[in-house]
Amino acid sequence: MSRKGNCWDNAPAESFFATLKREFTNHKNFHSLEQAQSSLFEYIEVFYNRKRLHSKIGYKSPVTFENEFYAYE
Repeated sequence: MSRKGNCWDNAPAESFFATLKREFTNHKNFHSLEQAQSSLFEYIEVFYNRKRLHSKIGYKSPVTFENEFYAYE
């Protein structure tokens, strides 16, 4: 944990939520809480973690990066 006034703890969370708002929630209307939850789960677990390429990890998906990382151990 960083000290008071340092932003390092919040930066990854803020980056994720900015991406979520930009890529997912814009232009969507949900008719129920269950529909929103289901759609959000699908976005995070199916697209964001398995298909979306992330620049910080060499333009790979998190699942691909993690599989490659553990394959070398």
